[in-house]
Amino acid sequence: MSYQKGTQCVQGGYTPGNGEPRQIPIIQSTTFKYATSEDMGKLFDLEASGYFYTRLQNPTNDYVAAKIAELEGGTAAILTSSGQAASFFAVFNICSQGDHVVSSSTIYGGTYNLFAVTMKRMGIDFTFVSPDCSDEELNAAFRENTKAVFGETIANPALKVLDIERFAKAAHAHGVPLIVDNTFATPVNCRPFEWGADIVTHSTTKYMDGHGAGVGGCIVDSGKFDWMAHAEKFPGLCTPDDSYHGITYAEKFGQGGAFITKCTAQLMRDFGSIQSPQNAFILNLGLESLHVRMKRHCENGQAVAEFLSGHEKVTWVKYSGLPGDEDYALAQKYLPNGGCGVVSFGVKGGRKAAENFMKHLKLAAIETHVADARTCCLHPASATHRQMNDEELAAAGVSPDLVRFSCGLEDAADLIADLDQALAQI
Repeated sequence: MSYQKGTQCVQGGYTPGNGEPRQIPIIQSTTFKYATSEDMGKLFDLEASGYFYTRLQNPTNDYVAAKIAELEGGTAAILTSSGQAASFFAVFNICSQGDHVVSSSTIYGGTYNLFAVTMKRMGIDFTFVSPDCSDEELNAAFRENTKAVFGETIANPALKVLDIERFAKAAHAHGVPLIVDNTFATPVNCRPFEWGADIVTHSTTKYMDGHGAGVGGCIVDSGKFDWMAHAEKFPGLCTPDDSYHGITYAEKFGQGGAFITKCTAQLMRDFGSIQSPQNAFILNLGLESLHVRMKRHCENGQAVAEFLSGHEKVTWVKYSGLPGDEDYALAQKYLPNGGCGVVSFGVKGGRKAAENFMKHLKLAAIETHVADARTCCLHPASATHRQMNDEELAAAGVSPDLVRFSCGLEDAADLIADLDQALAQI
């Protein structure tokens, strides 16, 4: 039986049997016992399902990953230690030295640094295109060695809404998958698979956890991309893996399981970026109220955006829920029930004025965090994006005066009053 998103948030991923715990159990164990070496050997050969070492998999994590897969409408998922690990694994799972990826330029600064600097040192090249680029410009970014396209549903902190359907069409025309970071929208407000995306990632640290309690990430596979139809592009999935006795993932596990199985068996085995079972348990507590919280976050975001758009000391406001926003039409298409609670705006007077404004906030806390139950605020140009030069900042949609204001679950009137008094002092 198929349930609505709210029911999936509360009960998805885990169904206890007779006399079993109602809440998912925390399996706080590094290892798992087997009766014979033959039994364990089947796990190492990927001939049987089960657990032998938490560095690869853990039952608690798998329950929560299954819930997120259900919410996104995917076939398989894996939890990672952070959103950064999820972004890295999602790309590295199908890319190697000499490969190329097309990415939206308006992505989280940490992801940009991962792609443009760290993964470039690994021999993987990235071309960054504006989410507003023409179809001709988008198609011109592809190369013979392109293996994926990457973007964010709602960019952090530029808040640009990705035209998922258009980017998916371009990716598929070139025989590669579209990877979408759906952190800000969450599956409550957008399910990218329904618009053609193939892989979805999350920083579960944000709205999914929602309480600043546990760092984590997740990768979900739609199960729709036909790897074998493009076997020459994806040898890691479509040719035998010598480290697992010649298994070909796309053949043995099919479209619905190949990507996540390879990610687990190879990348998690070798990098060990597993989410702790305790953090997975905390994440599940957040997921149980996600559908309720997202509605309030969006209501607060809309109210704050409307207030700021009429303030004399604010030069511009970026929030796709505003009718005059450049992405309003895209938001109505992809995010009809609301996007998120994050509002970006520019303070009149530039960088210095923005920094001064933030010093006067009383309710909103200055944090590198975002998408939390408590309202928080950040000046990206001097924090998360400070490694970028002015040209890179502009490409990422981050101006020196930009303030990212993440509306929590407080009363909207109190958030507006805090903004008003802080603006009055600059």
